[in-house]
Amino acid sequence: MTDIIHFTIATVAEQSADFRRVLWTGGHTQLVIMTIPPGGEIGDEVHPGTDQILTFVSGTGEADVAGQARPVAQGDLVVVPAGTRHNFRNTGANPLVLYTVYGPPDHAEGAVHATKEQAEAAEEAGRDEPPTA
Repeated sequence: MTDIIHFTIATVAEQSADFRRVLWTGGHTQLVIMTIPPGGEIGDEVHPGTDQILTFVSGTGEADVAGQARPVAQGDLVVVPAGTRHNFRNTGANPLVLYTVYGPPDHAEGAVHATKEQAEAAEEAGRDEPPTA
């Protein structure tokens, strides 16, 4: 029997100051929380074989998906289909906090990156690879 995995997701996300923290990794999806500091961004990227769903918990920002920009705020959800270029920027005075679901997983199980720079260094060094089935 598998135990129930439960998060009070908005609270957990709000309590994390880390740029990226992997909360759970399954065989087909992955749950990650992110905190983007004022003036910061996730960075322009494409996940060729991974869909992504982002839900915003607090703060204000801008979603740039497939060249179309739109403001985002608490309660908004943005879908990024696999292969779509995207970036999310914090345009407010407070952290932009979100949780995202990747399908399939896109990061190393249990990965924690305090800053965007740490996240990028881990990716470049091959230390942020998703688990293989």
